[in-house]
Amino acid sequence: MTHNQHPLGSGFTSASTADDVLTGIDLTGVNVIVTGGHAGLGLETTRALSKAGASVTVGARNPQRATQTVEGIERVEVGRLDLADPASIEAFTARRADSGRPLHILINNAGVPLHEKREVDARGYEMQFATNHLGHFQLTLGLLPALRAAGGARVVNLSSGGHRLSDIRWHDLHFTEGYQSFLAYGQSKTAAVLFAVELDRRWADDGIRGYAVHPGIVAGTSLNSSVGEEQLKATGLMDEHGQPVVDLERGIKTVQQGAATTVFASTSPLLEGIGGVYLKDNDISELDRDPQPLTGAEKAPPADVVQYAIDPQSARRLWELSEELIKG
Repeated sequence: MTHNQHPLGSGFTSASTADDVLTGIDLTGVNVIVTGGHAGLGLETTRALSKAGASVTVGARNPQRATQTVEGIERVEVGRLDLADPASIEAFTARRADSGRPLHILINNAGVPLHEKREVDARGYEMQFATNHLGHFQLTLGLLPALRAAGGARVVNLSSGGHRLSDIRWHDLHFTEGYQSFLAYGQSKTAAVLFAVELDRRWADDGIRGYAVHPGIVAGTSLNSSVGEEQLKATGLMDEHGQPVVDLERGIKTVQQGAATTVFASTSPLLEGIGGVYLKDNDISELDRDPQPLTGAEKAPPADVVQYAIDPQSARRLWELSEELIKG
């Protein structure tokens, strides 16, 4: 299988921040959408892109709360967007179309916390897959005219090294049997990579490139916080005083460092002409051709991309399946 998973030697590291990777980049006149851009990594992404001159629209389920959170950040507006509700997605994309504004960068950042028990949306779809993947898939397709109008655009999907937990469960996408929250999370993050791969194949000729990113582990995000304080302490993500830990050797970052790879994928000139790749630590990831089973005892959980997540046949299959699922 041919692929582009070869590090560029970007000059940035895991310690680089979003502001670091934006040094010297002027985003004046650039329009951005960040789903969940009012909290955690999304908020830092919004702040950094705005600081560089971009105009940012934040998609949020609770616009009032989101507006309060982003108050004081220049050139930011908030629109209602519930990724588990197809009608909300359709209304968001319709409002965007009515605005007539091109879209230069779409960052599919939002995600739902881990669920102890299986939850489904109104269609009966497992909630991690429905929100983290299908919601963003429908949103991206709805925004295609605005992306084309930009004359060069990027779509960035928030994935995770957790994609290594599960390939796509073609036999049981929605976990009708044997639900495991971490497997559901892993499947949704594999879907984020495959989505970027196939998007890039289909839309590169229109100047639209796709990327998936692993931001690192950030203890303060709602995703990691959802496992509970005791679990965070047990895994070394929180100290005995309840404060988030930063340990770059283990891939544990600050919010500013965690948002950096998203910003790098969204803006770096080093990625011109390259797409359909998975990034980590502000560079393209190596391909791990021989991934070992995760035991939980690793000092630093491996986060390089694995082969099933960039397989072009799986990417095409998932795209076609997703088209059918969003119709339902």
